[in-house]
Amino acid sequence: MVSSTKHHFFFVLITFIILLRTSLSVGHISSADGELPFSPKHVVIINKLTSRAGLVLHCTNKKKDLGFKAILVDESFDFTFRVNLRKTTQYTCTFSWAEYVKTFDIFRADRDDSTKSKIGICRECVWHISETGPCRVRSDGGAPFCFPWAS
Repeated sequence: MVSSTKHHFFFVLITFIILLRTSLSVGHISSADGELPFSPKHVVIINKLTSRAGLVLHCTNKKKDLGFKAILVDESFDFTFRVNLRKTTQYTCTFSWAEYVKTFDIFRADRDDSTKSKIGICRECVWHISETGPCRVRSDGGAPFCFPWAS
């Protein structure tokens, strides 16, 4: 009896691992734009400052520091990651240009990876950074979702 239970447990465990691994490698499924568990996220930050100033950014989360990056107008910086199991992944960036220093959560799982979010899930999270604030570009071509600066 114990042996049968162990075999059943291992069968379920192996099936789960195979399904999980398959879902991680299925990159062409985009019906929900990244709704699969642990689907990869790609954040793209584009300098759209109307003053045409260079932009220095510094993005971090609790475990990772992406360093300082300098990007000219219409240039971009990007990074990829996977949302953690608890869906608490958050990347905060500080943006500096001219005499300004602004902060914004460029990725928040509750906003960018939740079916309950008003702006929807993004797998490819493209952000335009301007003086008035960051705007997330919509994959359907509609008007972007713009936010005020946090600081």
